[in-house]
Amino acid sequence: MALAWPKAVVWAADDDLFFSDLPIVASVSRLPQRLADASASVTVIDRDMIKASGARDLNDIFRLVPGFQTYPNNTDAARVTYHGLTDEDFAPRVQVLIDGRSQYSPLFRNGINWATLPVAIEDIERIEVVRGSNSVSYGSNAFLGVINIITVDPALVRGVSVGVNYGNQGVRDLTLRSGGRLGESGDFRFTYQSRDDDGLEDQFDWKDMFRSRLFNLHADFWLTPADQLMLSLGHVEARTRLGRLAQSGGVLLGGESPGNPFRYFDQSSTQLQALWRRALGVDSDVQLRYSFTQDRGSEQHVERRRLSGVNYLASIDLYGDQGSRHELEGQHMFSPIDSMRLVWGAGHRIDSLRSDTYIEGRDEVSRRVSRLFANAEWKPLTWFTGNLGAATEYDSMAGRNFSPRLSTSFHLSPAHTIRLGGSRSYRTAGIVDYRGDWVVRGFALADGTPLDSPVILGRSYIGDPDLPQERVDTAELAYLGEWPAVHASLDVRLYRERVKGRLFNVQVEVCGVAPIASCGNAYTTMPIQDLEIDGLEYQLRWQPFDSTRIVLSQAWTDISSDYRAEALAASPWLAWRAGRIDEHTERSAPRRSSSVLLMQRLPGGVDLSIAGYWMEFMKWTQNTAVDAYRRFDLRLGYPFNIGGQKGEIAYTAQSINGAHGEFKADGSPADRVVDTRQWVSLRLDF
Repeated sequence: MALAWPKAVVWAADDDLFFSDLPIVASVSRLPQRLADASASVTVIDRDMIKASGARDLNDIFRLVPGFQTYPNNTDAARVTYHGLTDEDFAPRVQVLIDGRSQYSPLFRNGINWATLPVAIEDIERIEVVRGSNSVSYGSNAFLGVINIITVDPALVRGVSVGVNYGNQGVRDLTLRSGGRLGESGDFRFTYQSRDDDGLEDQFDWKDMFRSRLFNLHADFWLTPADQLMLSLGHVEARTRLGRLAQSGGVLLGGESPGNPFRYFDQSSTQLQALWRRALGVDSDVQLRYSFTQDRGSEQHVERRRLSGVNYLASIDLYGDQGSRHELEGQHMFSPIDSMRLVWGAGHRIDSLRSDTYIEGRDEVSRRVSRLFANAEWKPLTWFTGNLGAATEYDSMAGRNFSPRLSTSFHLSPAHTIRLGGSRSYRTAGIVDYRGDWVVRGFALADGTPLDSPVILGRSYIGDPDLPQERVDTAELAYLGEWPAVHASLDVRLYRERVKGRLFNVQVEVCGVAPIASCGNAYTTMPIQDLEIDGLEYQLRWQPFDSTRIVLSQAWTDISSDYRAEALAASPWLAWRAGRIDEHTERSAPRRSSSVLLMQRLPGGVDLSIAGYWMEFMKWTQNTAVDAYRRFDLRLGYPFNIGGQKGEIAYTAQSINGAHGEFKADGSPADRVVDTRQWVSLRLDF
């Protein structure tokens, strides 16, 4: 008989992960642990919460996690951040995993492109969000937190399901899912999804839209009673619109902006993974995983530039061409003694980037990263759990780093735990930051006609091969309590994060670098600040009645920063912008944010959910300011079984309390205003 071995990173202590016994998680140490034994705070978002949130975009779900910020898809790439530091386009300080596979992309500046994540919300079983750095388990870039998306086991998907969304703002979605057996030892799950909308309402000089097409195939096979093989293949394509209308001083001039014309940003991601696991015993297994990712993008366009009184046309493609990643990783979990469990492993990956814009004169640039990691859990007494972890990593561009973590949990009773812990993590920059060289070339215009020979207009970006790594040292005090009699649990985290050498794009003078012999200004990445992030956050879950569930989250965050003297000396531009950058850094997270999710079963089998979000003032970029706002989302769903036909009909409305700004809401005519979006959903199961 085959061993009933669970999925790679999900074990459950009870069928109801939401309010019964605290769930078992594996995203912290790679060991399946009770939350009370884990070395970090974890928010678990299960399928019921995902559905009740009314989220249509995956990044929207993380509004429910204390300390997290996000904003709707628009002409700027969606970002999901934890504790601020929001300057980069693709938010590179929170690691995102799908079934253990990192979604960081060499093409998108070593960050996350939420438009091309190859997973449909309908395929997510649950999400484990590690609130705190975790380079020990997942390497550099698990800098401030980890989002681990765990998909539905194919063995649980049977038959065919068809779902559609139809609503205002151009919402037109189609989802097709099927699942079944593959021979006597396998199961599969297939999903196709198309999503379309017109984006946020156009404001002043920009126009929004979003299109995506996704398919995903996942198959699991039992090769022997102890050996399991998991295969997955996915592809997603997305299109957004970039560019601006010509304007001056808040007045539209007619036509497109010469320096930022309208164009489509086409993006795609193709991913495959094979994972083999052998069960060696109740607390022991070995696994080997290989994954491949290829990202493509293009926003190729022509900009009009002016130099020395002459007009030029320059071809630009900031996120054009291709990034790829090959990764091989193995791990072994076992119990060396009765009171201890240990997991250790090693991984190696090769990242490659092609970019006509950012990499001058080279077809492809690659980096190699190797790492060794280990985590141990020690339970010598019923009232004490110790966790010790360490990882070492060698990066052919960034060099070496060593990440330790120590955590001690004191179980005051079976239901109440105090945890003390400390860790160190690192963030390495993207390939462009180390090896980039963007030389802008343009064709001079004569009587409106471009001449034949391109002219060098200047250098826009240059990498630094000696760029140091960002470092964060974290100390935390946490409390985890459970009250089974009233179906409630409370998770509190008090922390201090010290970031050393925060990396930032600044303008410096560059002289004598071929093919430009003269001096000029170009952007580069350098460490400019040391930061201290202090905060308190909690999440309360309560089920006062069988038909009622409530999740309440709040976070208080305070960021202070100090400039590095050498950075100010190296960049007069930075010294000039220091006040604005400093304000952005310290207000890149709201001082206070709150969320509440109410899930209520009404008479007649109708499901009602209301999500509320309160956000204080914050800044996504140097030049923007998001005023404090409140937002409420509503969902009504009715699961039915009529004459054997099963399905669900639902109504969802986001921002039912009216319009407000969530990004670039600085009072200018170009505010990103979020207005009420509503749609009707129908799902039929066959």
